[in-house]
Amino acid sequence: MNILITGGTGFIGTALVAQLLSRGDAVTVYTRNTSLSGDQSLSYVNRLDDIPASTVYDAVINLAGESIAEGRWSDARKRALVSSRVDTTNALYALAGRLARPPAVLVSASAIGYYGSQDDTPLAEDAAAVAGFSHQLCVDWEAAARRFETLGTRVCVVRLGVVLGPGGGAFEQLRKSVQFGVATWLGSGRQWLSWVHRDDVLRAITFLVDNDGVAGVYNLTAPEPVTNRGFSEALAAHKRVLVGLPVPGVVMRLALGEMADELLLNGQRVIPQRLEQAGFSFEYARVDQAVSALLA
Repeated sequence: MNILITGGTGFIGTALVAQLLSRGDAVTVYTRNTSLSGDQSLSYVNRLDDIPASTVYDAVINLAGESIAEGRWSDARKRALVSSRVDTTNALYALAGRLARPPAVLVSASAIGYYGSQDDTPLAEDAAAVAGFSHQLCVDWEAAARRFETLGTRVCVVRLGVVLGPGGGAFEQLRKSVQFGVATWLGSGRQWLSWVHRDDVLRAITFLVDNDGVAGVYNLTAPEPVTNRGFSEALAAHKRVLVGLPVPGVVMRLALGEMADELLLNGQRVIPQRLEQAGFSFEYARVDQAVSALLA
């Protein structure tokens, strides 16, 4: 396949590009980094307008988006979060519209923030949502991706949970205190953490690219979410821990404001119902499996 990918230099994208190349795909990465150089199978493009209309992409994988969990959500920060997702997706749509042949499939990222905070309610893809900034961000992001359907492109939207992988991402932050003999959790610790191992993210994305019969929205989280405190305990089971301590919610709110409430002190109990119904099997279904593999 000939595949165009955005976000290909990020935590998920770097690993995905390596996997696609290993299976024989040709990959073009859309990036602002002008210092990167490719080869016959891997190329980089800094401007979508530079792609000739005669170019044929079998698939587009859209992972672009600034990290939503870095710093307070000021008005300027919110605009940057929206632009990095919605504007990039709209630019891809404009590209697809001028290509002689639109891509056969688009796999576009979204997030479980779509659902808002809903306590213990299990959330499949058809669950109602609770309003908030992260919900509206995902609504707009997904709507931009669904425009590809007007071009005859098969569209798969993946609502990503907290992605755990080696060498970066959320796992490195979550394990820090345990390395020093302290198991910590945020606020009450009862809020749900819908996680997924990065290897399963890569496998699920290629599964959606390769299977012509799948389309629509898919939750991309492990089948067994855990509470924030439960995840801390799973980490502590592999390390010598002297004490367990909560990080008070009031401290989180003072430091991070609105972002603390929407992302850290509340959560979503998300279930990958449609993905499993489509025949996808998770390699890391339980958090103890994932933590063991990541710490190995």
